[in-house]
Amino acid sequence: MQKALTPKQILTRALLYLVVSVICLFILYPYFVMFCTALKSREEIFAMNGTVLPIKALWSNFADIWERAPMGQYMMNSIIIACGSSLIAMVCGIPAAYALARMKFKGQTAFLGFIIVSQMFAPVVLLIGIYKVMSTLHMSNSILGLIFINAAFNQAFTIWLLRGTFMSISEEMEQAAKIDGCNRMQSMFKVLLPMAAPGIVTTLIFIFINAWNEYTVALCLISTDTLKPLTVGINIFNGYNIIEWQYLFAASIFAIVPVLIMFMSIEKNLTSGLTAGGVKG
Repeated sequence: MQKALTPKQILTRALLYLVVSVICLFILYPYFVMFCTALKSREEIFAMNGTVLPIKALWSNFADIWERAPMGQYMMNSIIIACGSSLIAMVCGIPAAYALARMKFKGQTAFLGFIIVSQMFAPVVLLIGIYKVMSTLHMSNSILGLIFINAAFNQAFTIWLLRGTFMSISEEMEQAAKIDGCNRMQSMFKVLLPMAAPGIVTTLIFIFINAWNEYTVALCLISTDTLKPLTVGINIFNGYNIIEWQYLFAASIFAIVPVLIMFMSIEKNLTSGLTAGGVKG
């Protein structure tokens, strides 16, 4: 039978719920304003006595953006870039993280330090160098170039997070597989990776979201309209004379929805991935 709460516990819990509710409202309010603005007409947006809620909801704004801009192409480009860079980062990051977690070699500490330091550099700091390298490789205006750049910038994060996941899994599992006749590669693929699946999924989602939201490098490298990702393509509604806020916010909602759906679908894996690999002593 559940023990009754004391008045002090009830008050503490009520205050906790109140604080959490206020924080949630503070975080979600900009998205609410964005959604309401996406339903307004241009005249209502620029009205002097306007309100947050639309007087007359124009759901047609969400359909109009597909006629005014190649939204389907922008979204497909973003999907290709995010999926491609995530795949490359994982293919390169898993063996590197495994080596750092299970092997001992000279310069290991220095290499780990380099990984940490490399995460401190924002893409905008290296933008000139990136542009020159991509121009030399004739990839400055290509989706493939953005895939490689996003994979490179997410590589350090991938290695660092997966290394922690692999280290949290007992080596006895792999040793038992070796006794059964598995070599190092077989024990990694058949034993370690299945156990590290929650952490791998968590890492993959973060890489995908980082690549999906990338804006600065894509803005500077891509000049062909049909090659732009969604984050850059929606700037078509940001004109020289006027910003079409209703279309810009409607397009932004389409950019948010895929990430939101992904988070909702892997919420359990995401939570368990942050604490994956715990083994009783």
